[in-house]
Amino acid sequence: MSIPSQVELCDVGPRDGFQFEDQFIPTDLKVETITALADAGVPRIQVTSFVHPKWVPQMNDAEAVCERLPARDDVTYAGLALNQKGLERAVAAGLSHVDLSIATHDQHSQDNANRTVDEAVVQAEDMVRYAHEHGLQTQMGFQTVFGYRAPGDTPLDQIVEMSRHFADLGVESISLADSTGLANPRMIKKRVRAVQGGIDDTPLVLHLHDTRGLGLANVYAALQTGVNRFDTSLAGMGGCPFIEGATGNIATEDTTYLLDELGIDTGVNRAAIGRASLRIEAFLEKEFPGKLHRLLQREGKVAHPS
Repeated sequence: MSIPSQVELCDVGPRDGFQFEDQFIPTDLKVETITALADAGVPRIQVTSFVHPKWVPQMNDAEAVCERLPARDDVTYAGLALNQKGLERAVAAGLSHVDLSIATHDQHSQDNANRTVDEAVVQAEDMVRYAHEHGLQTQMGFQTVFGYRAPGDTPLDQIVEMSRHFADLGVESISLADSTGLANPRMIKKRVRAVQGGIDDTPLVLHLHDTRGLGLANVYAALQTGVNRFDTSLAGMGGCPFIEGATGNIATEDTTYLLDELGIDTGVNRAAIGRASLRIEAFLEKEFPGKLHRLLQREGKVAHPS
């Protein structure tokens, strides 16, 4: 299969990136960042997570963020919901797309949600039906697809069957997450191709972390299987607060550089993303692992926020 000529990115920084920060990011700055991403040409943005503030205090303004999103026809705003209550909040917030996510490894499911994978599947089935009944499109995400404690320790046949099942339920897309950053290019190709064989034309999304420095290598491997949708995060923000050692996502700026060099169109203005990244870094007084936004700054193409 040839490499795609176009790729769609979803920036998950306003959710996956922000939730990892202890310092509360004001609602104004969250909306400013989302607006900057939209203005930079990012076609899909994961804007928040509808979780209990006790567990993720950073997301306690989810409804306020959604209420203030700029109305645009060229951007899809999605929110993450992990249970029925969160889904009901997403519906009430007026979003058109919701991202659902469940474990694929039994130990991870028990550690994270105190339920088996089979129990999580049943709950997710009900959530998909509820979302569709209320007019929301759903992306079904699977966690630790490439391993939880060790590379490949999540059963591939289980992942394939779960993907087929939810594709048959009519989800808009299937997302495979390398939550622990254990994936490598060979594993990416094997597991992606196995899932592709069971979901027909349902779009496949990869959510990759750069924990072991293989994030962009894994993007390139996925491109060779025909994948044309990826989650990224401005400046490489993020991680998983419920998985020890899970570090940032692949950086939006770095990923667009790779894709541009391969002649793949994303429609994303990398310098504009870099400005938003530096704005967040200045507020939090820390540096994130992405490389290109800092290189753009050194080259004078992006000014540091005053």
